[in-house]
Amino acid sequence: MTTTQTLQSTKVQTQRRYDYIYDPLFTLSSNRDHARERYKAYIAPDRVKKVPHYGPMFSGLVHYPKQQITIDTCDPVPNFMSRRWAGYDRRQPVQMTNQNVHLSVSGGDRYKYSRRPIIPFLQQVPPDVLLQTTRVDPMMPPPEQQQSRPPTPLTWTVGVQTMYRESEAQTDPYTPEYVTEKGTIPELLTLASLSYNRGLPAGLAEVEMIERAREKRAWEQTLPTVENMPQLSKRRAMMEEMERKEWVIREKEIEKLQQVRLQVLKQILETREGDNTNTNTDRLNSIWSKKQVSKEANFKKMRTEHIKSLRKLSAERKNVEGKLSRRNVVADYSSFASQVYAPETRVGVFLDRGSELYNVKNRYLNTYEGLLELEASLPDYVTQPRIKIPNLRSGKGGAQKRFEKRLKELDDTADLIKHDKEKQFEVPAPPRFLQKVIRPPPRPPTPSVETPSEEDEKRELAVIFLQQLLRGRAIQNMMQEGKEKRMELIDELRSTEALQEDKFIKEEKRDARAVQRKQRMMQHKEDLANEMLEGMGGRNVGQMADFLSKELVRLQEEQRIHAFALLAERKRRMREAEESGKRQVEERRRMEEDEIWRQMCNCHQGTMETYLEDIIQSSVNRTADEQAREEIQDKAEKINEIAYEMESQRNRLQSENMVAELVYSFLLPEVEKETLRENVKREQRRHILAAHSVIHGQTADIEKEGESSGGK
Repeated sequence: MTTTQTLQSTKVQTQRRYDYIYDPLFTLSSNRDHARERYKAYIAPDRVKKVPHYGPMFSGLVHYPKQQITIDTCDPVPNFMSRRWAGYDRRQPVQMTNQNVHLSVSGGDRYKYSRRPIIPFLQQVPPDVLLQTTRVDPMMPPPEQQQSRPPTPLTWTVGVQTMYRESEAQTDPYTPEYVTEKGTIPELLTLASLSYNRGLPAGLAEVEMIERAREKRAWEQTLPTVENMPQLSKRRAMMEEMERKEWVIREKEIEKLQQVRLQVLKQILETREGDNTNTNTDRLNSIWSKKQVSKEANFKKMRTEHIKSLRKLSAERKNVEGKLSRRNVVADYSSFASQVYAPETRVGVFLDRGSELYNVKNRYLNTYEGLLELEASLPDYVTQPRIKIPNLRSGKGGAQKRFEKRLKELDDTADLIKHDKEKQFEVPAPPRFLQKVIRPPPRPPTPSVETPSEEDEKRELAVIFLQQLLRGRAIQNMMQEGKEKRMELIDELRSTEALQEDKFIKEEKRDARAVQRKQRMMQHKEDLANEMLEGMGGRNVGQMADFLSKELVRLQEEQRIHAFALLAERKRRMREAEESGKRQVEERRRMEEDEIWRQMCNCHQGTMETYLEDIIQSSVNRTADEQAREEIQDKAEKINEIAYEMESQRNRLQSENMVAELVYSFLLPEVEKETLRENVKREQRRHILAAHSVIHGQTADIEKEGESSGGK
């Protein structure tokens, strides 16, 4: 028979919540761990409660929560229990006396004689010690050691070192102090509201504002007073007129601001359009370049595949029958175009591999100084080639003579250029003797011409004009004489060109017709464009007039509808006020009924839950009791059997060992715990006695002071 036994693992609690307060053997390493344990005890799960909000109890919105999580304010630890870390008393036992000795500690070890108050881990944890604020500086010496010092001035000058120059650290212009006479208000003080970069230096707008202010002050002086009742209507009319003028000025300023804003908006829009255009252009260019690169890659790939296919076809055509042929070594080595002498790269042979090892590295070819030395070492005929011109036979013709004369001039020019180049490279020889430097003669004074009169200038201009006419007429006469001498040649040329005249005339007529046709087309296009522009202008004017008339009607209707809407709104508000009162009464009654129903449901639900919990708890306890009794009885029987068996087999030595282990495991630790508890109580008693003695001593001093004051 098989018996199934269910073992329930019990959760072992390593420590209790307030062991750091009540257990004297509970030890913490520092004040930080003590604060951490204290915070854990403060936010324990059983102290966290959910407090419902009865208004939005059934709300599912985030900004209207139905409940709030709070911590129970009732502290289970009594107030007389100390929550201070016990490590202070163990680490630095202080012997308290009734003497109040003031010691002045200074030097590098002063921090060892100071202590901060205990700061809680979080603001939610109530602190143990609240120090009273003091107005005395703890770092100041005693009053008898303090020295009187002069009062601190309100302002003083301090020099600073900056990393900027004076021009870079320029501040606002200095405004000096001023003093005015009593009863006078200078006009300059009206500009006190203006400052640097805020109206100063004054521009056109500021000058106009100052002029308007002057005019307004002059107008205020001419304004009748308020006490003058007969002039009150005149004063009101003048003020209304001035107000209209100010409104006109303000409207002009607003229009200027609107124009400036419109210009800025146009610039921004143009900049944005330009940026968008540039961005689109760059995007299109990048896409186009990518497409070009991909196209080139595809073309290259297709070209490579095409060459490979052609090579395969040519190889297949060479061996159509598919016969295997041996290599002809003699033919390969006899042909310098074979794979032996010129292997192909696609076969896997790279002839240029390692070619950089055979590069010629010469100083005369890789450096500028080497090139200069190499050029200097070359002979003259290399850098300056000499061309020998063949001798030409001189003829009697005029063309041959002109050609020889031109060659001679070129030779002379080349000789001069060569002579100048040689002079540049020649090093002048040092003079053997001192030579006298002859100074050039002084320059003669600049001649001056007397200014002619206007009549002489007019006469000279008239003479020059007459000379131009005479010269022109002489040239015309020369041309006429040449024309008469060669009239026969001209007639001959005209006779040869008479045949082509008809053809030229036809072409000119055709060109003239084409030009006239083109002009008519242009004129027709201009007429069409003008007609379209006039039509568009008339259409726009008509649309604008129609729009203005409709806008006027719409404004009138809008005003009438607005009046109706105001009346309807007034009626609606009155009805809403009446309905809101009724609605509030109904909502209040509904809320009361809902709350009654909710409380009743909660009462019934709580009663049902309590009843079910009692039934379940009683059944669980009864089942657990029966099961525990059965398990205990089974374990007792097993233990008795084992004990009887061990008792029958045990000798005296084993009994003594067992007794010794029991004593070592249970008795000695218990004795050590008791001893430690006694030591802790003794130390606590000593501190308590010291505290009592201090308290009673201070109480006795206070009573004596009270008796002495009462006696007086």
